[in-house]
Amino acid sequence: MAKQIRIELVKGLAGCLPKQRATVKALGLGKINSSVVKEATPVTMGMVRVVEHLVKVEEI
Repeated sequence: MAKQIRIELVKGLAGCLPKQRATVKALGLGKINSSVVKEATPVTMGMVRVVEHLVKVEEI
């Protein structure tokens, strides 16, 4: 089984670039404090890197 991570949105999207807003939406996050559990694939980790200043990531 692949390693899983929990991604939580901790900052709002006001003032963010459109690309960053789209990335947050594609990760499945909506409002502040929402969280999702995803597999730690290279694609997911790249998306997290784009918005690393907005999210908190922890391994499960």
